[in-house]
Formats: sequence, structure tokens, C-alpha cells
Amino acid sequence: MRIALSRLPSPSASPPRHSRLCSALHLGAYREMASLKEAELAEFSSVLSKASKVTVLTGAGISAESGIPTFRGAGGLWRTWSAMELATPEAFAADPSLVWEFYHYRRLVVSKSMPNLGHYAISALQRRCEQEGKIFTLLTQNIDGLHWNAGSTDVVEMHGSLWKTRCCSCADIQENLDMPICSALDGKGAPDPRAADARIPVAQLPRCRKCNGLLRPHVVWFGEPLYPEILERAYNSLEHCNLLLVVGTSAVVQPAAGFAPLVKGGGGLVAEFNLEDTPVSRACRFKFHGPSGETLPQALGLSVEELSPNA
Repeated sequence: MRIALSRLPSPSASPPRHSRLCSALHLGAYREMASLKEAELAEFSSVLSKASKVTVLTGAGISAESGIPTFRGAGGLWRTWSAMELATPEAFAADPSLVWEFYHYRRLVVSKSMPNLGHYAISALQRRCEQEGKIFTLLTQNIDGLHWNAGSTDVVEMHGSLWKTRCCSCADIQENLDMPICSALDGKGAPDPRAADARIPVAQLPRCRKCNGLLRPHVVWFGEPLYPEILERAYNSLEHCNLLLVVGTSAVVQPAAGFAPLVKGGGGLVAEFNLEDTPVSRACRFKFHGPSGETLPQALGLSVEELSPNA
């Protein structure tokens, strides 16, 4: 059975709002958050209010708070494979069926996941910046689309999107929200290490609607460069940036590893939102430890009403 994921937005359309994400449970949890240090909050708030150009960089940590696996570290395997073994051009060339099973599973997980208060806080920050005439850019290393679902617009998806495909023959890029993306993947992709590989014939894997070529996920795999236009947008957002928020990422992979030092070197300030210190922490003026769904709303001074997806 194929199901259209209508809740996953097109980048060209206005993202849907999900009122149930701001249920009493979520807002109750928000009210019970532990307080951050008042002095640091006051200084951060002052810097944010004076900033004319704000950039946010997010990584896997914010999505992990929505229950999306990172496939990194201990236990971060799909079956017996790590993401670094499957998310490569070489792996796809050797076994496109296995790689598509992996991505089908990831699409299935994300289709059942919802944005968290961290996503909504960033969306609220974007609205506030736009209302105040500030330049705002959201860069994400995530491929799940949850920022769109939380109401963010013009998201710079540095590593591509789970919900787009690229043809291996004609290079055509298309959004595809179908679940499953092809009938042969229906019921496949179980993460259990005992699950047998589907061994789907290449002809039955996702095909291009223009030339019938084999499709691949439109994501940046290990060993592949980022698209030049994406890099240009990223570096433009960092030039003369007054405040960079680094959320849920250790930013150890280039080019993101150089973003915080670049902003600091240009006279801007960096705020880190993570569970613990990371290699990027040394470049940060502000460090807020804890889940971003807790620390971001407090640091940004957002009310319950502002966090609502209908705000």
C-alpha cells in the first residue's frame, strides 16, 4: 500500500502546522524546565536583541530529541551496518537494494516522528527576526525535514533531504513523499540484524519518471562534496554574522567544523546548545547544556504562546 505523506511539506509550499505538538503534555514539560543561569541568559538576550544578522546551525542532536536515530556511536547500527558503511556512493553501486532498504527504514521512522520544542523555538526565532527586520538563516545538517514541519521556511538543507530523489542517469531531482517510495520496498527495511536482505532487482527499485533511470536518495553521502550553491548560501550567512547558534551538533565534520571559528574570527559571537561540551565549545561565548527542547525556549525568552505552531 502506498501512502502519501501529506504532512511532509514541499519546500515551495507553506509547511503544515501541528497543534497536537503543543499538547498539554509538551507545554507542561516546558513549564517544568530547569532554569538556566540568569547572568548568562541576560547577556545572551542582550546580544540577540542587538544582532542584525543571526544564523542557526543544527545537527543530529535536535532530531534525536524527536526519536530519530543518529546511527552513530554504540548501538547506532541498522542491522549490522553503520551509516558510514551504507551512506556512500560505493555502497550504492555495489548493492542499491540494501541501501534503499536502509533509506526506506529511515523515511518510515521520520514519517512517524514529530518536531520537538527545539524545532519550534527555532521557527519562532525566525518569525521574530523577520518581524524585526533582521537577517536570519537556518542551516541544517539533518535530512529529515522536521524544521519545515515546525514552520521554518527557506531552510538550507546542507546534506540534502530524505524526501527528495536524484536520478543516476539524467540527474533530475524531485520531491517524493510516497511511502513506500516503490512497491518492492513495502514491508522491507526492518532493522533487526536477523532480517534477510530483500535483494530487490534493480529494475524494481525507485525509477526516474523522466528517463526511467535508477533513483538514489538526494542526500550527500560520505565522500561526496556539498553542492556549490549550498556552500555559497552557508558562507554568505556567516559573513558579518553577529550571532551564530550551534544546536545539537559537535560540528566536527567539514565544512561545518569551521563555521564557529569563522564567525568568531569575524567579530561575531557563538552560542552552543548541546548536551555537553564539544570540540566547537572553545569558540563559543555562550554554552547552554541540556536538551535543545528545554534550553532554546528559555534562552530565546519564548512564551508558551510563541512556541505554538499557530503563533
